[in-house]
Amino acid sequence: MTVWDRPEPPTAPVPLDRERIVAAAVALADEGGLEAVSLRKVAARLDAGPMRLYGYISTKQDLVDLMLDEVHAEILPAERPGEPGDWREALRTLAHRTRAAALRHEWLADLLGGRPTLGPNALAVTEARLAALDGLADIDTAMRAVETVGAYCTGAIRREIANLRAERATGLSERDWQRANGPHLTGLLATGRFPALSKAVHDGADVDAETSFATGLEWVLDAVAGRLTRPA
Repeated sequence: MTVWDRPEPPTAPVPLDRERIVAAAVALADEGGLEAVSLRKVAARLDAGPMRLYGYISTKQDLVDLMLDEVHAEILPAERPGEPGDWREALRTLAHRTRAAALRHEWLADLLGGRPTLGPNALAVTEARLAALDGLADIDTAMRAVETVGAYCTGAIRREIANLRAERATGLSERDWQRANGPHLTGLLATGRFPALSKAVHDGADVDAETSFATGLEWVLDAVAGRLTRPA
């Protein structure tokens, strides 16, 4: 039986429910990452005994599953994204909302790309992605298309979050890091061993993370478009 199928226990002197427990866990993760979350710490934040929480949640994995599903509620728009039939806008909107959720909750990046979560919000997000392609391709093609867009988003988001964490860990912004390592890189490029990289460094445009994400996403959607053919 999954955590969503188990009934909640009766109320007690200190009122608890899964919603309050999950909200406290999300707040702890936002402050210190998933490693900052434990049933004991969540109980302390709620001013409740740890054993009380076991009536609602059996394991930390149950708690993480609930946290992940809670954040998926932020990904799904209130209305179906895009105009009817505008599959690109629908997938684009969901991708950008996934990135925005990960920037608010950096620990989400650590969980993207794993086994599908079976919570109602996560299932609704998956439904919206597949529904965007309904009637445009057979189901196997639609599933591969959704997986491909998802894989791009996961990789791009994880890279962006990793850079943000590196900035905090080192105290160096991206620009400061480039300045600090510039002489080393310049010396290596001067050897002539890396001509393609040298061209990229000297001639390539310097874009921010949001622009990079949006550009790559459009290229992936272009590739998906080339695979969509209405099923017979």
